[in-house]
Amino acid sequence: MKQKEYWNSVSEKKEFTTPFQAKEFAKYVKRDSCILDVGCGYGRTLDELYHNGYHNLIGIDFSNGMIERGKQQFPYLDLRVKEDTEIALPDASVDAVILFAVLTCIRTNEEQEQLLSEIKRVLKPRGILYVNDFLLNTDDRNLSRYEEFKEIYGIYGVFELPEGAVCRHHDKTWIKQLLKDFSEREYEHLTFTTMNGHKSNGFYFIGEKM
Repeated sequence: MKQKEYWNSVSEKKEFTTPFQAKEFAKYVKRDSCILDVGCGYGRTLDELYHNGYHNLIGIDFSNGMIERGKQQFPYLDLRVKEDTEIALPDASVDAVILFAVLTCIRTNEEQEQLLSEIKRVLKPRGILYVNDFLLNTDDRNLSRYEEFKEIYGIYGVFELPEGAVCRHHDKTWIKQLLKDFSEREYEHLTFTTMNGHKSNGFYFIGEKM
């Protein structure tokens, strides 16, 4: 529950800065598609999609605070609290899923795999998955905390922020393994500005459910 408590505590003030690759997304997802944003936060990406002509949108997040903020800020969006590990939607019910800086908040391989399994379940055949997330860095600050927290969490790349959140930067080999059930359409390495103002390696991926 530590993660949920953290995100509720910062839900009123935290601003997300990682860019959404809207033009690339639009190549694969039609305007009338049903789009699910898993870990939507306060709905920033869905609001961008809404103003780009996408209106069949659903956002879910485990942070009640984030969802409440989103409902106030974007009352025209369908934002819902995710109550448990399962996604409360039927099998093969959505055309596309967005997973935007969510894996970084999930510490273990097993929990990440469980989430991807649920995403595959709710996606229609040949549905689209869009992922943005963080990769391992090689600067001294990150190398130091990767080593420090590997002793605690058992995974290289997991670390704690001073304010209490646990985050993960990923080996690209693991990302490829995690997304193996999706036929890759695009994959590109990028440099992101983190929510705390630092630079980090990252990527975006667009894949089709096989």
